[in-house]
Amino acid sequence: MSLKFKKNKEDFICQNCGFKVKGTGYTNHCPNCLWSKHVDVYPGDRKNSCQGLMKPIRIEVKNDSYFIIHQCLKCLELKKNQASENDNFEEIFKIFKDQNFN
Repeated sequence: MSLKFKKNKEDFICQNCGFKVKGTGYTNHCPNCLWSKHVDVYPGDRKNSCQGLMKPIRIEVKNDSYFIIHQCLKCLELKKNQASENDNFEEIFKIFKDQNFN
């Protein structure tokens, strides 16, 4: 874990699908649609002025863990976030399948 990480427990409504998300302090994307919002410079700091929506564009698998690659629709920055056990794995598999068959 980065020394710059700040645990920030917040509930939010997903701006992509409207799902009510219960934050854990480590929540960085909607568990329903997997979209995120570009709010952090470092995880949890809420200091990024971009505020763009971040689309899940790719899934990576490493050591039996899934990682969601998000791309900001506003500034195009890429971020990598580990999937959590409460994420919608149908969406994860859909993205994974789409990236491997397109």
